[in-house]
Parts: sequence; C-alpha cells; structure tokens
Amino acid sequence: MLLCYWLALVAFIPATLSVNPGVKVKLTKKGLEYGRQLGMVSIQQKLKSIKVPDVSGKKRVSPIGKVRYSLSNMRIVNVGLPKSSVDLVPGTGVRLSIGNAFISLHGNWRVKYLRIIKDRGSFDLNVNGVTITTTIAIKSDGTGRPAVSSVNCAATVGSASVKFRGGASWLYNLFKRFVDKALRSAMQKQMCPLVASAVSDLNPQLKTLNVLAKVDKHAEIEYSMVSSPTLSKSSIDLSLKGEFYNIGKHQEPPFSPAAFSLPPQIDNMLYIGMSAFTPNSAAFVYNRAGVLSLFITDDMIPQSSPIRLNTRTFGALIPQIAKRFPGLMMKLLVKTVKSPAVTFEPNNMTVQATGTVTAYAIQRNTTLSPLFVLNLETSVSTRVFVSGMRVAGAVSLNKMSLTLGKSYVGDFQVRSLDSILQLVLKVVVIPRLNVQLAKGYPLPAIGKMKLVNTKLQILKDYMLIGTDVQFSG
Repeated sequence: MLLCYWLALVAFIPATLSVNPGVKVKLTKKGLEYGRQLGMVSIQQKLKSIKVPDVSGKKRVSPIGKVRYSLSNMRIVNVGLPKSSVDLVPGTGVRLSIGNAFISLHGNWRVKYLRIIKDRGSFDLNVNGVTITTTIAIKSDGTGRPAVSSVNCAATVGSASVKFRGGASWLYNLFKRFVDKALRSAMQKQMCPLVASAVSDLNPQLKTLNVLAKVDKHAEIEYSMVSSPTLSKSSIDLSLKGEFYNIGKHQEPPFSPAAFSLPPQIDNMLYIGMSAFTPNSAAFVYNRAGVLSLFITDDMIPQSSPIRLNTRTFGALIPQIAKRFPGLMMKLLVKTVKSPAVTFEPNNMTVQATGTVTAYAIQRNTTLSPLFVLNLETSVSTRVFVSGMRVAGAVSLNKMSLTLGKSYVGDFQVRSLDSILQLVLKVVVIPRLNVQLAKGYPLPAIGKMKLVNTKLQILKDYMLIGTDVQFSG
C-alpha cells in the first residue's frame, strides 16, 4: 500500500557469503514509479499534520502605536504534491524529490491597540513553491528484514500569500510581515521531521517480508539475501537465497546454485528469476523427509480398469505368482531412492526421478509377502504457472523404464509389466503428485501484494516471472 513495499526489496543484509543466489529479483523504474504514487499518499497525510503553534506579541505600528496581536487555532486544510519523483542513487539508496508543492492554512487573529480597541477575525494562508528532497537509506534490522530511514533531507518554502477576513486594512501589512518570517519558518522546520516520520512508519510494514516462508508441514523456503543489491540507473537487482529447508532443521544439499543472469527486460514492474537450484533443493528436502513414497492399493485403481492389483492379474504375466499366492490382493510401494533432478531448458522443465517399485501379496492375515522389486526410471514434463502469490505446477509422464532389482518368485520378463506400471503412474501417482504441486510454494512477498499481468517463461537453467504488482489495505 505504500512506497515501503518497494523499499523492502532494496534492503541489504550485510553478507560476505560468496555463494550464488537461487533466486534473483529485479525492480524496474516502472515499479519504482508505482511505488512513488502510493508513497505520496502517506507523505501527504503526514504534511497535513503540521502543527503551527499559537503566536502572540506586540508591535509598534505608526500612527496607531503599540499593537498587541495573536494568531491562534492555525491548522492545515490542504496539501498538494503535484510533482514528485524517485531516483536510484547507485550505492546509496532511493532519492525522493517533491517540488511545486503547496500548503493551505486557516487560523484566527486578534489585536488590541489604543488600550481599549479590540478586533478579531480569521485568515487563510497559502504557501507555494514547497520543495523537499530526501535520501531513503536502507539497512537490515538484524532479522533479515529491512529497516528504512530518511537522511540528508532538505526542505524550502517559496512564496506565501495571506487573505484576512475582518479588521482594518493596515492589519494586512502587520500580519504579512509576520507570515513571511514566522509562519513559513515554522512550517519549513517541521517538513523534514514529518517526512522522516512517514518513512519510519514504513518499518512495521517491512517486517511482513517473508524472509522465511512456510510451504507445508514438511518444508519452508528462505528468501534472505546472499549479497548486497546492485543498483543501476534503471533497476535494482537482488540476490536471494531461494532455498528449501526441512522445517526446524536446515541442512544444506550436496549441490550449490549455478550462476545466472536476468535478461534486460523492463516492461514489467518486477522480474523474479528462479534457478533450477530452488526446485532441486525442494526435491532434496522432500526426499529427506521421506514423503516421496506411496503405497498403492487396488481401491486406488479406477473401477473401469481391467487391470487389478491382485495375484490373478499379475499371475497372467508372471505365472509363479498365481501358483504361489492364488487369490490374493496386492499392494505396491513406489518410492524414490534419491532426490529427483530438475532441469530447465527453453520452454521446458523436466524432472528425472529414480525409484523402486516393490510388489507385495497381502496374506489373509494382512501380512505382506514381497514378490519383486523393480528399478524405476521416469522422466516427467512440468507445466509451471503462477497462482496468486505462489508458484505451482502440474506434471505429465514423458517416459518410463523398468529393470529388475530383486525377485522373490524367480525370473520373469520385466517388460511384461510396462502397461501395468504405466497405468499406476498415470492414474494414481501423477494425479496425487499434481494435487500437491497445485498448492505451490510462496514467492517473496510483502504485505497484501498481488501480481497482475503475469507472464512466466522457462529459459536455460532458470524460469522468469515478469509481473506488475498491486497493493491493497
């Protein structure tokens, strides 16, 4: 809802790690411009809270003599910020400039002179040509989240015009001199502190940055920064860890992110590049958690299928099964034996998985008798898409190969089981996997952030999300 949402993305965490990021984020000038528009709302509200204290004094006015005066109940009735801009200052932060601003003030005046004469009325003051320039510095708050502050602020007030209601005309000259001197000075002194306050008010919002985001009961993803941001005149480039971990136990995988660079696209506000390291770290985490396995029973097979998980169906292909275990139901255990490997090629994301399929006969007393173990090699293509603030996917089977790992029923032709195993993968394993993949995992986000006009591309070694952003609330 504020400029802070963008400032969070330029916060840097002091780091000396010489590691490549798993995720890169680029904030373009289009994004900064959107942030400026939102940020002006907050600054305008702050400037409306300028407090001008009551003022009283005495002045000798010819030919009347000594005049006692007071100005009271002065309040800001309008603030206009017609011109503002944000610029990137390489190596420093974000410079905010406000020009041609105006402030309207209303108040009451009172005078007493010649000992007995009193007069009162109201006045309106318009201050034009207000300029404010400040640099917004960004640092880490120690939790991996950003904190911002205003530095090097300068504010000036241009011309002022006042309109009095009631009283003699000579009052105008008296108050005009005071307005030029005192009221303009009082407002000018408060502008930079109020802008600094508006910037500081962003910090609670910045704490919503999901540096560590929960994915599900098994995993979380870390978006802490691995190096300082790179600021150019056109964009801010960030390097995030982008690594999955088991919840409560952060163990590094036996591989590291490869270097990659984002293309020079600037049409969208924000670009998020996610290397193959990120999904590969997810595969490592889920494999370690032991959740990449599934027991398959006959009730999971569609009733319309002629293939059943029983010793009759398998016995037609492997006769010794029917002879040794007649009339029994069967159960299959499909599980990975190592972490699946994810690769990105232009317009294609592929997952290679190595696993085993263990077949059991279910005895009358429910004990399991192993029949055989097959080595399974599969390749699936993945359709990746953005759903809300999450990256999700769906897989389809490319190819599958089987070899015999171990047999408890003697030798048999493994190829005869191809059709059964393909059916199991297509109608049981992959649909259940797609249910989980459709839930996705969270992207780096701040507050009530919404992606619009989103496009996703699969490129060499990484995928690129180009998007505009909206904030609400």
